[in-house]
Amino acid sequence: MKLEESKNKITLLVLGVVLVASVIGKNFSNKKSDSPFRMDNLVAWCVVAFDSLERNSEQRIAMLKELKFKKFAFGGREKHLVTMEEEFTMAKENNIEITSVWLWLDNRTDQPGKLKPLNERIFKTLKDQKLETQIWLGFHSNYFEDLSDDIAFEKAQTMISYLATRAEAINCRIALYNHGGWSGIPKHMLQIVKALPQHELGIVYNFHHGHDDMDQFPAIVDELMPYLWCVNLNGMQKGGPKIMSIGAGTHEKQMIQSFLDKGYSGPFGVLGHVRDADTKEILMENLEGLKALFPAYP
Repeated sequence: MKLEESKNKITLLVLGVVLVASVIGKNFSNKKSDSPFRMDNLVAWCVVAFDSLERNSEQRIAMLKELKFKKFAFGGREKHLVTMEEEFTMAKENNIEITSVWLWLDNRTDQPGKLKPLNERIFKTLKDQKLETQIWLGFHSNYFEDLSDDIAFEKAQTMISYLATRAEAINCRIALYNHGGWSGIPKHMLQIVKALPQHELGIVYNFHHGHDDMDQFPAIVDELMPYLWCVNLNGMQKGGPKIMSIGAGTHEKQMIQSFLDKGYSGPFGVLGHVRDADTKEILMENLEGLKALFPAYP
């Protein structure tokens, strides 16, 4: 009888150990898969126009694949748009998602109903490729220069509604991008999005264009949260410089944590934004800096 009781106790003990190990393993697995900084939740950005090696499409996709990026935001100069279609095809073949395409508007060349040829080419390529993605929208400072807030808002609303309608026709969506100037001020971006509920508009928030927001940052995060589609990271300290590696600044950790505390889970953009440097090295530096800031996330 005592022998049988001992066997039962041993059996229960083994089952308990197995159960605990299973739970721990499951929790660890979930933690790893839910990490906001996992590679399939990070977007490579500013890696086309900012590259001292001037990689071609094939070399760039190979570089992103080597670094294990699964997402890629495309934005380049005129010479890069010539091979845009080829680059999109290569990305797809290598299981790299084109999460967004950059669209830059200049008041001298872009008006509702008439975009400059390069921007028309972007829309045509997206349509021909059947690429359903985000279009990140940036405005030159001249677009709203010397305008009152009311007139600037009316002008922005007209243009963005026009672009959103065109984007929706090819199953794409417009995201406002804080690139400085009147249109990059968070309260203006929010006002535009809320004024156009008939369109599905989002916001991309960029740390490197957000130095003027630092004093009121937690409040800004609260307001942006319902509309955020991507947060592009950068080292941050008051007074600049504009571009710093993640981890080299004094404020980016608490700024990133502000998003995490509010429930934002990504995606996050990692920049290669240094004109006279190898973008691969800059991406690696930023990845290492992000890991050092948040070592608890695998």
